[in-house]
Amino acid sequence: MKGGEGTSRGVTVLGSTGSIGESTLRVAARHLDRFHLVGLAANRSLKRLQEQVAEFRPQTAVLADSSLRASFPAPSPNGVRWEWGREALLELAADPAAEVVVNALVGAAGLEPTLQVLKAGKRLALANKESLVVAGDLVMEAARQGGGMLLPVDSEHSAILQCLEGSSRAGVSRLVLTASGGPFRGWDAQRLAAVGPRDALRHPTWNMGAKISVDSATLANKALEVIEAHHLYGISYPRIEVVVHPQSIIHSLVEFVDGSVMAQMGFPTMELPILYALSYPERVEDGELRTFDALRSSPLTFEAVDEKAFPLFGLGISAGRQGGVAPAVFNAANEVAVQAFLEERIGFSGMARVVGETLESTPSGAAGNLEEILDVDRVARERARETVRRMES
Repeated sequence: MKGGEGTSRGVTVLGSTGSIGESTLRVAARHLDRFHLVGLAANRSLKRLQEQVAEFRPQTAVLADSSLRASFPAPSPNGVRWEWGREALLELAADPAAEVVVNALVGAAGLEPTLQVLKAGKRLALANKESLVVAGDLVMEAARQGGGMLLPVDSEHSAILQCLEGSSRAGVSRLVLTASGGPFRGWDAQRLAAVGPRDALRHPTWNMGAKISVDSATLANKALEVIEAHHLYGISYPRIEVVVHPQSIIHSLVEFVDGSVMAQMGFPTMELPILYALSYPERVEDGELRTFDALRSSPLTFEAVDEKAFPLFGLGISAGRQGGVAPAVFNAANEVAVQAFLEERIGFSGMARVVGETLESTPSGAAGNLEEILDVDRVARERARETVRRMES
């Protein structure tokens, strides 16, 4: 299932076996005249990666977890070059055969590939929001120095990008990101205390992986997106707001200094922002994408975020405003807390405690370079794990 490569755009997908990666491959499969797959990479999902390789026949496939190499049958099928380990992943990110790299890796593990792509001067379609949260200044500097183009895949940030087309950033008064509210919209803290992993994974609108589903349930995801928007668009935190919009039809709004408000609307699907990032600045017709029906989508409602019931939202915003390494600490602690929750080692409300105590116990400071950020990330994770262990005992 390989398209002609004469005029089509070469695409590499990092995290191809996750929900965003799978969506990207579906989009690419519908537009083989425009895109061809150069590389596919996954962390541990060897079987699914083999299936994708058999279907799309990229030039290179990478499994970041080299411990699974013994499970791989030789020789490599279809002439595809297989590589293993973290270094191979970074090499694939900079492969000159790809014009666009989709970074759909989960968590802080996506940071180094993000920097690699941008330093190589490529177009980065970024779904790994943690890259900007953990090291936003470094990421934006890498884009400037390398001459690469950073395009967001998040529906909210893609919406802002579309609303800003043709407008000066100086004319922006504020950004308004929308949130579905997750599966527990309207619940109070007492009711949330009894929530388990299975409950948190039932998102009312989006079909996502486990980690981002839990982040959506706690609204930590929305705090991460505020930090991301700050770096992407150079807008100060006081001018970035979040409102709960249960219908998920309006993906974000931009208010300009003259009082005008622009909103990007559409049926909730990640395939639309993926297609926009791959084809930008063109808009490509896609008959498979469901179109917006104003009559069936009404009414559209908005609510305030309940920060008392969802304290991780406030903790994340506070870390973003503090700046330096604080967002990296928030992200690291949150990743540890989510994993402990999914393993049923702590409760839903315990995640905020893990993150809050880690932020308090980890020294703050400037985010000077990648090594310093990775060191803070390591320290924060260990302190978060210590908190989890104390909560278990």
